[in-house]
Amino acid sequence: MTPDGKKPTTRRTLPFSFFGRVKAALKQSSGSAAKRTAHRVVDPARQVVDYFVSERRTVRQGFVAVSVAATTSLIAGLTLAGMSGRMETITGLFVLIPVSIGMRGNIFGALAARLGTSVHIGLFEVSRDKQGILYQNVYAAALLTLATSAVMGVMARAIAGLLGIATVTLWDFVVIALVGGVLSSAIVLALTVYLSVESFKRGWDLDSVGAPLITAMGDVVTLPCLLVATYLAGRGLVTPILGGFALAAGCASLAHGYTTGNAFARRIVRESFPVLCVAIVLDVLAGAVVQPRAEDIFDKWPAITIVVPGFLEITGALGGILAARLGSKLHLGVVSARARPDAIVLMDATILFALGVTVYALISSATLVLAELLNQAYPGALRFFGLVMFGGLLATVVAALIGYYAAAATYRLHLDPDNQTIPLVTSGMDLLGAICLVLALVVFGVA
Repeated sequence: MTPDGKKPTTRRTLPFSFFGRVKAALKQSSGSAAKRTAHRVVDPARQVVDYFVSERRTVRQGFVAVSVAATTSLIAGLTLAGMSGRMETITGLFVLIPVSIGMRGNIFGALAARLGTSVHIGLFEVSRDKQGILYQNVYAAALLTLATSAVMGVMARAIAGLLGIATVTLWDFVVIALVGGVLSSAIVLALTVYLSVESFKRGWDLDSVGAPLITAMGDVVTLPCLLVATYLAGRGLVTPILGGFALAAGCASLAHGYTTGNAFARRIVRESFPVLCVAIVLDVLAGAVVQPRAEDIFDKWPAITIVVPGFLEITGALGGILAARLGSKLHLGVVSARARPDAIVLMDATILFALGVTVYALISSATLVLAELLNQAYPGALRFFGLVMFGGLLATVVAALIGYYAAAATYRLHLDPDNQTIPLVTSGMDLLGAICLVLALVVFGVA
């Protein structure tokens, strides 16, 4: 609106025609960055530039976090490539890999999102008080780790059986899932809490750095822990006994989470567990999509094996950044949960795409360099670069859509978006990201 209250006569060319309504909403927000981006300009390109300038600190922090995640994901890729021998010994192990990696990001990415929101609304404090935000979040995350680890072993074996994928026994899957999950979760939980406390002390935007860094930590830590856990499989009577204890521990943790006297932790468990079960199904399906191509493509082109963990990690991390930012803005009333996104949501999406272009270029280039150094085969440099960029940007579009509509839908249902959106986005993107990667392989003539 103009100062005299009349509508400007300048023709609008992009969906920023409702930007003035966002300005009114932002006036009620305490976020200084959001207020600075509410200035009305006619040129949409100028709006994007102004938004990037006002959010330059967030963009810089997000870029650093995503770049670190992309770089460290190569460690996970090398670990995965080095697990080829165990994957031949433990039949169907690849079905369990995406869900094991994804669950760390789902649980602890949501933990970081909740803590980030508590920082924004002024409730976060570094304390060991059992009624405090930090303690109850950590407590709920530990219970969810045990419960979901047992469930993912059962679901992975069941879905693989339904799809006709040969695997080891149910007890093998349960033991691998729980032992690998507990070992990796202990490390990721400690790092998540440390990152949250440091973000609080140093003034970092946890919504921007939490999802990519925690996802990266989950990738790097989970695969070695999963590899260690595979040596408990096929141990005669030992494996079924351990599997029985694992199922009992998972059921006990879930029951305790639903009935605990800590109201906040109880709400987290009750809201998170059903959506985490959906996430498990999506992650297992992602593994089922990739498993049949493990021999045909990954054995022929080991460089593609190296890039897979990072590719799936970044798709989920980018969607997680958008989902975490929207969760905080929904709580603050900066954006509204409706079918047509507010202008500020579209602005956040431009940040997402800028990060996506940068990080997929980085991960594809770094993988090519690594493949050359380690003498790993790849289908031509330009073709490899093109398929990673094509698949990555396609996945970024899907991640943005899922991130926004998952946050909006859960908020309209009076649920906490921080509990729901991270698992839905990261696991949904494990499946859809795998599909985007396979589609890119087909488009570029590799598959």
